[in-house]
Amino acid sequence: MIKNVIKGLKPSATLFINEQSKALEAKGKKIYKFGFGQSPFPVPTSIVEELKKNAHQNKYLPMQGLPELRDSVSKYLTKNKKNKYKSDNIIIGPGTKELMLLLQIAFDGDILLPIPSWVSYFPQALIGGNKIHWLNTKKENNWFPSAEEIEKIVLKNKMKKYILFLNSPNNPSGNICKNLDEICDVVKKYNIIILSDEIYSELTFDSNCKFISDVCSEKTIISTGLSKWCGAGGWRLGFFVFPEELKEIKNSLKILASESFSSVSAPIQFAAVSAYSNDHSNYIYSTKNILKSIGLFVYNELKSNNVLINKPDGGFYLMPEFVNNKFKTSSEMCNKILNDTGVAMLPGSEFGFSEDKMFARLSFTDFDGSKFLNNTIGCKSIDEKLLVKFAPNIIEGVNKLKKWSENL
Repeated sequence: MIKNVIKGLKPSATLFINEQSKALEAKGKKIYKFGFGQSPFPVPTSIVEELKKNAHQNKYLPMQGLPELRDSVSKYLTKNKKNKYKSDNIIIGPGTKELMLLLQIAFDGDILLPIPSWVSYFPQALIGGNKIHWLNTKKENNWFPSAEEIEKIVLKNKMKKYILFLNSPNNPSGNICKNLDEICDVVKKYNIIILSDEIYSELTFDSNCKFISDVCSEKTIISTGLSKWCGAGGWRLGFFVFPEELKEIKNSLKILASESFSSVSAPIQFAAVSAYSNDHSNYIYSTKNILKSIGLFVYNELKSNNVLINKPDGGFYLMPEFVNNKFKTSSEMCNKILNDTGVAMLPGSEFGFSEDKMFARLSFTDFDGSKFLNNTIGCKSIDEKLLVKFAPNIIEGVNKLKKWSENL
């Protein structure tokens, strides 16, 4: 009655850890929620007010998205990315996750996934019936694939079509891709399409950071939206931006969208116009300042001979590797950590690593974002005293995890 490929799927690991944490809390256990990746900050007030003003909007909007919203997005991207983006090449979706699923369904070819990759890329490829090729990466290369690794896969069958998924800043590592030029060269050489997941792009700690869409725009579909920089994950609004060269894929996604979600919530689309047409730089600067300070604190506290970890470049994740021989799988290790310390993290195996690699994803967002933001607006630096005051769960959870790792 159920297709075999669907029977083999399990609930998203990020949603599962959230439910598991709630269940343990209900039993009275103190849980440090380092597993679920969600922005802790409030949606900017001016955007919330726009949502209120447009609550009466009850008509179906164009399937591709509200024209005013697509226009504001195209102007925003053209200004900030120095490339020309047309509003007609933008599709608004109910979050980028839905659009990625439709892309997997539409695309006839193979998928190139770096290890590590976000938890939903792989199961969506299975649903779409696409073959997956895992790309090995190294800590020294910020956990992104080299051109050599990509070419090694493509040379096995140059006749196939490929989509390479690149997520920078990366979930789960928190690192950015720096070898953009060599990736661009191999992509052009073999006519590979890139899905550039830039959902954390507004949260890079280096203001001069570049993305693959900046150096290889003609081969790249940009995927981003409101959820991370705007604190609006529950609003479910994301979008794809296509280059002119990929119109065929864009048109196919339009058809699939018309037969699935029809159109995104009207009030949210009207409110989102102000997200991309008004200036929210102070809000973004302040939230990045907080995230960078917390990320560096966690990094500096955990890095040791027992915990190997890269310094975070953006977003709100770190990916520690625990050096030990006590556990057979990263899932077993994370369960032990949860039971011993109350710290909830996701095992590295959920992101493509083999089970015997002791990686975990740590999300440093367990704090009251509204309170922290309101009390630090205008601060150029955030010291440990402020972290203790406004992010106590981070301090406590990291200390427990640090002590636990010292006994490995």
